[in-house]
Amino acid sequence: MTLKRILQKPTPFALAGVLCAVLAGAAEAQDNSPEPMLKKTVQTAVAAAGQRLPLEVPAGQVVQLRITGENVHVDLRDAQGLHLRRLAENGRGVQTAMWRTQGAQHEQLWATPVLAGLPATAGLQVLQTWTSEGPAPLSAADTPMGPQLQALEQAVAGGAGTEAFWQTVQRQGAPLVEPWQDGQLLVTFVWRDRGNTNVRLFGSPSGDHNPLQKLAGSDVWWTSVVMDPRARLSYGLAPDVPQIADTRQQRRMILATLQRDPLNPAVFPTAPWGGLDDIHQGRSVLSLPQAPAQPWVAARAGVPRGTLTRHVVHSAILGNERDVWTYVPAGAGAQGVQGLLVLFDAHAYVHDVATPRILDNLVANGLLPPVAAVIVGNASPEVRGDELPPNPQFARFMAEELMPWVQAQGLGQMARRTVVAGSSYGGLVSSYLGLTHPELFGNVLSMSGSYWWAPEGEAPGWMQRAWQTLPAPMPNVRFYLDAGLFESGRGARDGILETTAELGDVLRARGLRVMQRSFVSGHDYVQWQASLGCGLVALLAPQHMQLSRVRGCKGVPQ
Repeated sequence: MTLKRILQKPTPFALAGVLCAVLAGAAEAQDNSPEPMLKKTVQTAVAAAGQRLPLEVPAGQVVQLRITGENVHVDLRDAQGLHLRRLAENGRGVQTAMWRTQGAQHEQLWATPVLAGLPATAGLQVLQTWTSEGPAPLSAADTPMGPQLQALEQAVAGGAGTEAFWQTVQRQGAPLVEPWQDGQLLVTFVWRDRGNTNVRLFGSPSGDHNPLQKLAGSDVWWTSVVMDPRARLSYGLAPDVPQIADTRQQRRMILATLQRDPLNPAVFPTAPWGGLDDIHQGRSVLSLPQAPAQPWVAARAGVPRGTLTRHVVHSAILGNERDVWTYVPAGAGAQGVQGLLVLFDAHAYVHDVATPRILDNLVANGLLPPVAAVIVGNASPEVRGDELPPNPQFARFMAEELMPWVQAQGLGQMARRTVVAGSSYGGLVSSYLGLTHPELFGNVLSMSGSYWWAPEGEAPGWMQRAWQTLPAPMPNVRFYLDAGLFESGRGARDGILETTAELGDVLRARGLRVMQRSFVSGHDYVQWQASLGCGLVALLAPQHMQLSRVRGCKGVPQ
């Protein structure tokens, strides 16, 4: 993949050689937050070797930063200047980071230029701080114990140690996977004690941040989940999750200490954060034995690579700007581009999900014609929540500003060859654009779309009602919808799995063509990287969906 960079308009922080650290806090900060710190603004020149930023928050505080910039990484280092964790990576747009600080005597905040000779700029804003009241209390856990832990429990009770157990886990890799009842598997997540007071699992099928429990008399923390052998998911482990007074924000505190499983070598993305060995970045991956193959995700030797180019596009309608990446397939000059993918959430679908590589592989396999892509970034994480749920102004931006710009790049296609796609809110906005602008977007690819959404005060399911009541004649829009079995609702409330199925029923009842799939996964990029390829083949080359090479796209019954 060839990478180019084009800045079509100066970024708001384009101050040559200057890094502006705006440590301006939100007015709603907790009363026990360090108010003088939150209101402080500092400007610092960035040296070629990097620059320490004067962020001094008392030890024990949980800090949330908003980070913007150009040509710079932002990292935490220890008192000796050694790397602790990366907070923001260059090229990912506006980012947020959360961690529990150890205090200025033990950690330092650094900004480091990436490319020599180019201006390095950044903006930092403290969004929130919370005072930790110590580790969150343990919750009672009632989970089944598998044969390996039962044997360990007996051995420990007899006076044995755990070293042999940990050597086995290190050799085989975590988590532990054992046969269970009715063809299911028991998956046991483990953590080796380091004086911890709690450990939680992030990314389990339940989504409940399962607490791990400690095996009596040992250094083994564990929790188990019964799973379908076709499951694939990403997960992390969070030791010593802090307790705060604000119960509404407590669930988010898992992000302050979240990290990958140090005993699992399978990682997503494959080379997280530019290959940096940082346990806090990326997620660990669990793929059970019958999980569908994802053949177009991995890099392959000899596959021609397309060209990926970064742009910054300004919107007069929205009053903001965003990164927009264009991908042109290899050989497009000879054959011509024969399809277009418009994909939301560039921060994920450029840096985590290797969208260009997926397209390279699909074209090389003969499963797709040469397809170009326009990968649309968010103006900021906060703005994403305003723009992607059905928003007429954002639809105007797409129709009146972005798509004419795409046409000017030479990438525009007829609606029947254009796929608008995304996951979560990105799936929701894709269906909305199919509804509002079918003359531009003739195909909708929705992965775990947020079809529970409705404006405040309305019943859930706005998108379903919008398509159900759309006056005839219906637009010629085709759909690929998928969702994970782990996304089902709880209690009386429907989840993404149920609301996606409901939308599919509505669309079919209105005479539209819909392909619908479910997978044993959750709200997870590890699944979406495969779903993206499945959906593109289903919409742009449906004749290939019967081939053995795409059997991983069959999904499972709900």
